[in-house]
Amino acid sequence: MLNYFARIWRCRDFWLSLVKIDLRSRYRRSVLGIGWSLLRPLLLTIILCAVFRRLFHRTDLWSYAPYLLAGLCCWDYVVIATKQGCQCFFAGESYIRQHPTPIAVFPLRVALAETFHFFMGMLVLLALVWYAQGFANLPVLVSLLPTLVLLFTLVWALGLLAGFANVYFQDTQHLCDVGFQILFYATPIVYYPDDLGEGRLHWLVTHCNPLVPFMSLVREPILEGRVPALATYAVALLVVVLAGGLASLVCLRAQRRLIFHL
Repeated sequence: MLNYFARIWRCRDFWLSLVKIDLRSRYRRSVLGIGWSLLRPLLLTIILCAVFRRLFHRTDLWSYAPYLLAGLCCWDYVVIATKQGCQCFFAGESYIRQHPTPIAVFPLRVALAETFHFFMGMLVLLALVWYAQGFANLPVLVSLLPTLVLLFTLVWALGLLAGFANVYFQDTQHLCDVGFQILFYATPIVYYPDDLGEGRLHWLVTHCNPLVPFMSLVREPILEGRVPALATYAVALLVVVLAGGLASLVCLRAQRRLIFHL
């Protein structure tokens, strides 16, 4: 495993160049350019806040809007990276055929590009929170560092799994579209978990949804100014270990035969 990661690090110039190409091509000939990374989450938050604030009877706009934006940033990071991961091996087919590059480089390319957009969304979130609540959360923001590592590892693993699955079964991307649309409503993004009451639905959302601990790890330091509980980190770490372990196993078993299925 360490040897494999060392190979990935040795070809860092290659995958960093791919990330730069992806970012440049996405915003080529765009008037706002990279500004869309800042404007998109803000506009989406304004629209959803206008709709769901009345639906859930949220009177405090300056606490609900950051809560909503934090959820959207985490959600977009995981979902978009996974969906784009479905095409990562097809997009890198020419490179795979020319040189024996570590296969994990291609979902890494997707994960790094989406990490950039996630950071842009987080900047908007921090600016909104600092404007509304001041800088009281600054001392605890250091707790976001392990959260970012966990989120990045999760996104990389999911992108790799989605990429392999889509090579062998090309309806995977369509299944992801349907599955994530269902999961969106089972994730506390536009609503608070307490809105579900104390019944079975509340238990399912808070204890069976693998994205909930990651959202708590982002929301609690930024919105509430406190370090998340160790139990929350432990659950998030367990999710990452399971996803990363499965991705490593699939990569080990299937990477040599991948070229014959592209």
